[in-house]
Amino acid sequence: MKGIVFTEYLAFAENLVGEDVVEDVIEACNLPSGGAYTTVGTYDHAEIVILTKAFSEHTGVNDQDLVRMFGVYLGEVFQRKFSQFFAEADTLFDFLASVHTHIHVEVQKLYPDAELPSIEMIERNERTALLRYRSPRNMDALALGLIQAAASGFGDTIETERDCGADVDGTYVDFRLTRSG
Repeated sequence: MKGIVFTEYLAFAENLVGEDVVEDVIEACNLPSGGAYTTVGTYDHAEIVILTKAFSEHTGVNDQDLVRMFGVYLGEVFQRKFSQFFAEADTLFDFLASVHTHIHVEVQKLYPDAELPSIEMIERNERTALLRYRSPRNMDALALGLIQAAASGFGDTIETERDCGADVDGTYVDFRLTRSG
């Protein structure tokens, strides 16, 4: 997983619990990286899982909710840092359809070693969309937070249903999105 995710995760955690607590948690987790991340480095996603468990115990917020909250935070960061990708889309669903076919292609050019999830627009109309998420890291809560942040950035309110499944290509999570109004 790319280092930008880790550096932003620690910024998110500092906002949540404070810098001193983050330092204590990092030290207590005894991470292979030592908790020292660079934005361009590549790290084992298991470190975020370990950190999330520790922050969950500290805050009382369950792991999946913390990861989703981080996804919202990260989505807002991406909107500021990579605004051109959002500006190129007319609607939320246009943007979401471009993630795998355009944005991830550009990321792969910059970081050929990046192992990106697959986000495929299966179907859509004006009011609903079905996105299929695949990743060996099973970070669908992060994907949900990113989707929620994108919706907010486009001024949309969405309801989301998640369904898990499997096919010849492996496991997936489907996100059925319904725009309100």
